[in-house]
Amino acid sequence: MAVSHPANESPILDVNARQPRGRLAVRIWLGVVLMTLFCLVLVGGATRLTESGLSITEWKPIHGVIPPLSAEEWDEEFTLYQRIPQYQEINKGMTVDEFKTIFWWEWSHRLLARGIGVVFALPLIFFWATGRIERRLRWPLVGLLALGGFQGFIGWWMVSSGLAVRTDVSQYRLATHLVIACLIFAGCMWIMRGLSPHSADRAPTGGSRTMAMVIACFAMFQIYLGALVAGLDAGFAYNTWPLMDGAIVPGDLFIQKPAFINLFENPKTVQYVHRLGAYVLFALVLLHMIGSLRAAPQTTHARRSVVLFLLVTAQAAIGIVTLVMQVPLHWALLHQGGALLVLGFAVAHWRGFYGEYPRS
Repeated sequence: MAVSHPANESPILDVNARQPRGRLAVRIWLGVVLMTLFCLVLVGGATRLTESGLSITEWKPIHGVIPPLSAEEWDEEFTLYQRIPQYQEINKGMTVDEFKTIFWWEWSHRLLARGIGVVFALPLIFFWATGRIERRLRWPLVGLLALGGFQGFIGWWMVSSGLAVRTDVSQYRLATHLVIACLIFAGCMWIMRGLSPHSADRAPTGGSRTMAMVIACFAMFQIYLGALVAGLDAGFAYNTWPLMDGAIVPGDLFIQKPAFINLFENPKTVQYVHRLGAYVLFALVLLHMIGSLRAAPQTTHARRSVVLFLLVTAQAAIGIVTLVMQVPLHWALLHQGGALLVLGFAVAHWRGFYGEYPRS
């Protein structure tokens, strides 16, 4: 028997009525992806801080899922590690048991990276096949998946920089690896926020949206600067604040030639620029909060600006403690996690000015 529809009703409305449930499922999925990415970045930070990133000297995207299972396999893996400069110049005399400690950090990092590919790809295929992925979001999500695959290659490109001449990885490649991870994180946050309900409040000022964009982009840039600091182990020196090397502006910032190379290869300069970046980011969120509260204190945009300011303030305090305590592992990871929280909230805050995606 055919089902008739009143004149003011259409089968399309039934599809639209189901969209909120479909959007909720996609948002939950993207939330899981964000949590997995967050864990991946923290494990990557721990791998870097424990000098474990070079413990696996071969790239085995498929076979590498299985760790050594016998004494012979452990000896084979350890023999490969003994050939690289990090072992010969820093860890010579290390036992197999000591090697296992750094191996498991790197293996866990790589396993989690593979896992996030599954966590992203399989639900994407399912949601696409069942019509839950809206047309406007299909290619952006495929683009994020492709960027994740490219990130795997970048990870090996980074590791390979420390296998022949250096005893650690290139800070340039480390920064590239981290920034791409953060771009994927920001992209997932942007899409998830666009699928979420939005307030009807107008922006507090004409420049609020622009300022939110600047803050999000600068938070990403500050993460890049932090990656250079990590790559050069620059946080282990000049562990005082607010003075650095006994001065507000320390000397020998541009001692290397050409001068610009100090911004990337002089640990002192890199740490100082990262400090300056923190001050700039703090000033931006403070001005943004003050302007929003003055213009429209009751809006959700203004309230979010307060939360953003509190997050950046907490992150700055964690950074100072991490520096003064000479980068203990737990504080360093807290600082790295805080950077992702600031970035994620800044992106969500920026996206909040555009409203929810129209129903398609």
